[in-house]
Amino acid sequence: MRRKIVKIDEVKCNGCGACIPSCHEGAIRIIGGKARLVGDALCDGLGACLGECPQGAISLEEREAGDFVAPEPVHHEMLPCGCPGSLTQDFRQEAPCASAEAHSPSTSALRQWPVQLRLLSPSAPFFQDADLVVSADCVAFAHGDFHQAFLKGKVLVIFCPKLDEDTEEYAVKLGDIFHLNNIRSVTVLRMEVPCCGATVAIVKEALKRSGKSLAIKGYTVSLKGDIVQ
Repeated sequence: MRRKIVKIDEVKCNGCGACIPSCHEGAIRIIGGKARLVGDALCDGLGACLGECPQGAISLEEREAGDFVAPEPVHHEMLPCGCPGSLTQDFRQEAPCASAEAHSPSTSALRQWPVQLRLLSPSAPFFQDADLVVSADCVAFAHGDFHQAFLKGKVLVIFCPKLDEDTEEYAVKLGDIFHLNNIRSVTVLRMEVPCCGATVAIVKEALKRSGKSLAIKGYTVSLKGDIVQ
């Protein structure tokens, strides 16, 4: 049968993930750094995601496709603090989650969601006038006082410079974050292993692309969690 289906222009798409929360059927996912339609049967053709793409990469086309199959509903209220996975959320004006306070001796200093660079939108409101922390994934697990030492009062971006597929994409997206927002300061955190050095290189390349000049405050963390540089 012929029906309307979402079409994604991979050239325009920068993988920001802004379209994902609006697709309640889960038909769109970030794969290989791009938003992709994962199955015709999951797309209802209503186009709820169209207005969410800052790049104008999403449109509707009419073509041959199988019947739409509605997925089982996801009850977000069952999730801790009611947080859907990819929905942009700003915690700066909120009290800490009660369940987190009840089970932890220290309060989380996280001020936004998401934190993975691939899921973040450069136009998210929490980036404006932000003190930015760019961290390799492993740092928070190695350094025992990560939240209080580095994250308090700041906005967090994380990625893995070794295992993630497309670090060129990261330089582009970070460059957009720097270009579109007034970033007040940049702190870069990496592990002492050689492959983690690309964390700093990606941030420097992003600043170069943005045309802005900011001093980078960098820290290297040992495998035992000590700050070694």
